Amino acid sequence: MSRRGGGGGGCCPSMDLMRSEAMQLVQVIIPAESAHLAVSYLGDLGLVQFKDLNADKSPFQRTYASQIKRCGEMARKLWFFKEQMSKAAISTSSTQLSRTYLDIDDLEIKLGELEVELTEVNANNEKLQRTYNELVEYNVVLQKAGEFFYSAQRIAVEQQREMPADQSGDSSLESPLLQQEMLTDPSKQVKLGSLSGLVPKEKAMAFERILFRATRGNMFLRQEPVDETVTDPLSGEKVIKNAFVIFYSGERAKSKIVKICDAFGANRYPFAEDLGKQLQTIQEVSGKISELKATIEIGLAHRDSILKNISSEFDQWNNLVKKEKAIYHTLNMLSLDVTKKCLVAEGWSPVFASSQIQDALMRATVDSNSQIGSIFQVLNTQESPPTYFQTNKFTSPFQEIVDAYGIAKYQEANPGVFTIVTFPFLFAVMFGDWGHGICLLVATLYLIIREKKLASQKLDDIMDMMFGGRYVILMMSLFSIYTGLVYNEFFSVPFELFGKSAYACRDPSCGDATTEGLIKARPTYPFGVDPVWYGSRSELPFLNSLKMKLSILLGVAQMNLGILISYFNAKFFRNALNVWYQFIPQLIFLNSLFGYLSLLIIIKWCTGSKADLYHVMIYMFLSPTDDLGENQLFPGQKLVQLILLLLALVSVPWMLIPKPLLLKRQHEQRHQGQQYTMLQATDESVTELEEHHEEFEFSEVFVHQLIHTIEFVLGAVSNTASYLRLWALSLAHSELSTVFYEKVLVLSWGYNNIIILIIGAVIFLFATIGVLLVMETLSAFLHALRLHWVEFQNKFYEGDGYKFAPFAFASIIEEED
Repeated sequence: MSRRGGGGGGCCPSMDLMRSEAMQLVQVIIPAESAHLAVSYLGDLGLVQFKDLNADKSPFQRTYASQIKRCGEMARKLWFFKEQMSKAAISTSSTQLSRTYLDIDDLEIKLGELEVELTEVNANNEKLQRTYNELVEYNVVLQKAGEFFYSAQRIAVEQQREMPADQSGDSSLESPLLQQEMLTDPSKQVKLGSLSGLVPKEKAMAFERILFRATRGNMFLRQEPVDETVTDPLSGEKVIKNAFVIFYSGERAKSKIVKICDAFGANRYPFAEDLGKQLQTIQEVSGKISELKATIEIGLAHRDSILKNISSEFDQWNNLVKKEKAIYHTLNMLSLDVTKKCLVAEGWSPVFASSQIQDALMRATVDSNSQIGSIFQVLNTQESPPTYFQTNKFTSPFQEIVDAYGIAKYQEANPGVFTIVTFPFLFAVMFGDWGHGICLLVATLYLIIREKKLASQKLDDIMDMMFGGRYVILMMSLFSIYTGLVYNEFFSVPFELFGKSAYACRDPSCGDATTEGLIKARPTYPFGVDPVWYGSRSELPFLNSLKMKLSILLGVAQMNLGILISYFNAKFFRNALNVWYQFIPQLIFLNSLFGYLSLLIIIKWCTGSKADLYHVMIYMFLSPTDDLGENQLFPGQKLVQLILLLLALVSVPWMLIPKPLLLKRQHEQRHQGQQYTMLQATDESVTELEEHHEEFEFSEVFVHQLIHTIEFVLGAVSNTASYLRLWALSLAHSELSTVFYEKVLVLSWGYNNIIILIIGAVIFLFATIGVLLVMETLSAFLHALRLHWVEFQNKFYEGDGYKFAPFAFASIIEEED
């Protein structure tokens, strides 16, 4: 288990997922003139995690605060351009990226000029668009108000013609306004004023009521809805409006009406009563509208040309600003030396990356024409390094499953290696159906075949999770096909894929869905469950017994694997106490009880015995000295059980007592040794020893060991029982699949009606997809996740490390996108 790749500098080190990469704390002293370029090259390399050496300073007190502010301002301008491109439906074209290097100072000037130009163009376009919308509204008012006056005049003329000469004293509701007074006494004629405009249709009723109340009814309002929506000049939104004309008398009434119009957002426009002036105004407005429309189109074309030029280089500019901001953030983490001519950086890097880092620093010195080179050195430290696993697109999702529980401690055994196989396999034990497995496989192959196209697209949350875990789903589907073949289930239907059934009817009367009358006529079915069990009276007892015992065997095997990995961890970290007082007693305790149960299951399968294993295990504790009788599976079983029970009892104090005592003894010996060597040590080493010296509290250590022992003893029972979820979910999946097949598809087939058959097939399809392929997949996934996190990883995995987070431009750009 020793680590590979000490200080070698291969560009592609061999990947080892079992333990994290060997890390080192490095210190780099960089001349100020080459610091920017050196950090840039290290960001391209992406193998250094810098430490913040200025943690006591606020962001505004740091050296490069002004440069970060400049980058933030440039990022704001780029965000403004992105919003404008989004409004104009112009997308960034990454294929036209310019390969010429653009200096950040030149970019700042260029972005400022483009922002000013684009702001002016937008302001002019908005002003022209507002004027255009006002003219369009004015044109609508002229047309509608002209119709009002024309229809009113026509009605008045008709009424005057139809009115009898002797009807002078009676008034009519249909007569024109103030008609009677004007006819009787011309001196009483009142000069009426008018206002016209547009009001939002949703406010029209309230507008009319407020006008009536404010003028006490001394006004005449005529409204008519506009056929098409119009763009409001102020808000720029499409609004359904009503055209209105208000007749009033007096300046006081006019001022009230104007205020009400303003309050309701009613836009007012002048309207001449003279017909000739109306026609002239309509012509002028129409001419201005056409001129403005052409001017607006020219302005929008100019704006689009600016945005298209920006879009061709937007990605390059955006990445450059992000990189520049990240560089200055990193430079702010470096400390200045006393002369302020050099920057001192500290950080973690993999051991294999030493030569690559030195090459990057050398290139930065040459490219910046610095007279002094950078100094690279490895520091000795007691600090725990970060954890770094090199993964690819296949292993990465499995590693993320482990990391979601906790990041591995530096160089402890990584469960991700075993998760690649055990996770999809335990999922498949619960999901076993090769028909459903093929459905999952087809969906996953679609994601894998189109992964390049899908990786470049922005996916929704659910699709993004599925795409990220496509290789996990691939393994789950392949194992589901395998376990489905073992269970002999294809959408709950058994097939004789590997040969004929081993059983046959004794006589023709036995084919009544029962195993009574069946005799073994052929060799045992070569692979998986014999199809004759399905549909028989003993189907459920047989499958329950089979799957339950398989669950116990798989659980005990995986828990033993976890305990075995704890041994390799102890050997790697040279911790002999964990080997003798943790690994060995845990292995003895687990296998004395549940390892023995697994052995009894295998013996019973091999011998065909009818022994009751429940009885054997219960009375192994209650009455270990009683005879087993018909439950005896092998000679000397009683003696073996007594020995195993004794070993299980001995292993509990073996785990509990010796380890705290030995730890106390080791601490005392170490403390005595320090008393004699302390005087010869330097001040720095004294400080370092004092920092890393921890007080030893025997009571705390003993309580911790007591909790750990109780947790393991009780967990051995509860964890074994927890693996029975494999049996329960497998049974539930099988029974649900059977119900959907028999009660929906087969039942609809029996009606001999094509419509009922189609309806049944559709219901079966949606039930299979929605329940069995979505809900059951999620359920089995979560249960497999729990078995790995709790039952498997708690045997060896500490998970108290922290992830290696290097300064890398690739991850910065990807995260912010």
